[in-house]
Amino acid sequence: MSFLKLIRYQNLLMLALMQFVFKYGFIDFQGIPQAMNHWQYALLVFSTVCIAAGGYLINNILDKGTDEINKPENVVIGNGISENMGYNIYIALNIVGVGLGFYIANSVGKPNFAAVFIIIAATLYVYANGLKQSLLIGNFIVAILLSLSILIIPIFDLLPVILPENQVGMGIIFKILIDYAVFAFVINFIREIVKDLEDVNGDYNHGMNTLPIALGVARTVKIVFGLSFIPIGFIIYYINENLFSNDLYYASAYGLLLILAPLLYFTVKIFSAKSQKHFHHLSNVLKIVIFFGILSIAVINWNILYAK
Repeated sequence: MSFLKLIRYQNLLMLALMQFVFKYGFIDFQGIPQAMNHWQYALLVFSTVCIAAGGYLINNILDKGTDEINKPENVVIGNGISENMGYNIYIALNIVGVGLGFYIANSVGKPNFAAVFIIIAATLYVYANGLKQSLLIGNFIVAILLSLSILIIPIFDLLPVILPENQVGMGIIFKILIDYAVFAFVINFIREIVKDLEDVNGDYNHGMNTLPIALGVARTVKIVFGLSFIPIGFIIYYINENLFSNDLYYASAYGLLLILAPLLYFTVKIFSAKSQKHFHHLSNVLKIVIFFGILSIAVINWNILYAK
């Protein structure tokens, strides 16, 4: 159980679910050619999960001092697992993840694409080893990596089989996935700032330069409050233009109740949030928004099929 906590298995399960939903809840219903078979796609998901697990692990190793102040009950390194063992597991996870990346890239006829896995693994290490201490840069990196975990799907499964005759249809699929990647980026960027608010005490004691430390908690809360209107506007526009106007009423209701409503709740609550407990709760609210946001692609696809 200590190991599972160390690699944040809940987040890894959500990452894997997200990638399977995009594949089997959306892409497989589009009647388009795909570069990977089921087994290869499963390896792609496993590779992504291994690299992400390695990122969580190295972050926990290098962030031990901060966690001992912010979340002492969650500290595993030095308690359940030694630091040396942690590094060994980290190396093994990255060898497996990047190794599978090389295999997948070669199996779809794009060996150069293996660089994607190397870049992700290296970025996660650099982030944990210093970049997370830089103002907003760490927040941006974590958010963009979540988006990349969505974009990696069309890069490996669709891009290798794009031909002149299917370019238009593939372009539509790519655009939809890019929309979801942008949504995931915005929500996760805001969530990372909220997590900085939650961890401000430990971060300050270890010389980190997060937004709450640079501007103060009160000012940062106001910034997050303002930023929260961006995804709200995005969701309202998307539901109106792409769902409601096309008589996709089930998908529209889903979006309003399970994505927009939690976002509005977050906006109302963040304005008066002050304590670590408040920020932790609101961080989980945004995680729920991401979860239901990802599932929405399967709901929309089901609604389209049902409408026919």
